[in-house]
Amino acid sequence: MKSKVFGLALVLVAAAGMATGQQTVNFPNFCNTSAFTLNGSTATLNPNAQCVLRLTQNFGVGSAFLTNTFSLAADASFSTFFSFQIPNPVGIGDADGAGADGIVFTVQTVSNTAGGGGGGIGYQGISPSVGVEFDTFNNGGQDQNSGNHIGIDLNGSVSSVALMPIPGRFNDGNVWFAWVDYNGVTDLLEARVSSTAARPAAANVSTTVNLPATLGTTNAFVGFTSGTGAGGGPHEIVSWNLIGTFAPIGGTPTPTPIPGPSSPVPTLSFPMMALLALALGGIAIAFLMRRS
Repeated sequence: MKSKVFGLALVLVAAAGMATGQQTVNFPNFCNTSAFTLNGSTATLNPNAQCVLRLTQNFGVGSAFLTNTFSLAADASFSTFFSFQIPNPVGIGDADGAGADGIVFTVQTVSNTAGGGGGGIGYQGISPSVGVEFDTFNNGGQDQNSGNHIGIDLNGSVSSVALMPIPGRFNDGNVWFAWVDYNGVTDLLEARVSSTAARPAAANVSTTVNLPATLGTTNAFVGFTSGTGAGGGPHEIVSWNLIGTFAPIGGTPTPTPIPGPSSPVPTLSFPMMALLALALGGIAIAFLMRRS
């Protein structure tokens, strides 16, 4: 019986280790932005009464990255889902209307940085890095003459290695939804975007990239950039979920009531599965010892 108890204990310890090995981030809203390093124009815009992560108001260049590095584990895999909105675009525009320039989901190695404005979308020049851009302005050939597209960027270049025009406008004031998944075993990076919370079956863009080799580390700063030129508008992240493993997220989480502006919200946390496993294991061990 003692050997069975010891064996059960080892299983529970292993389960606890596996449970704590997956790092997660969950922001149903951004009433509290204390977990972020805010750079450029973003530093003066958060927190705010709308409980969004506001990267720019109308014009400017800014970024928000988690202050603590995010562990991408041995194979550097991750899955993320976030929602964003760009209401009330202003200034110059292109064929689909006023406003520019978009948002970039970014994985990089220096937290306190923001890149070039305008067509640089706050990402240009940040290297080493990997980014997924949601671009709202037609900058010509590098954008495949598209004023609304998703693209995958590497090492601070906004000449995307993969790009797809998206019908509609990201800066139409509505909430858009995005999914980015990286499989560190196959090195496949995929990104999806939709005007609804239903995850598209097929990726809009994908490419093969060795993320640890590109970054030089499996511990990275993760967040968002934005930048404007003569066209602009508020660029806002509404919610964000990030998992440190390849586990594609199906859709939007259950809506969470937004607390007051001063109320803290969940920021960076480890799964509670380990605590539950240890608690249940303790009960099981005690029961087995009593029976022996």
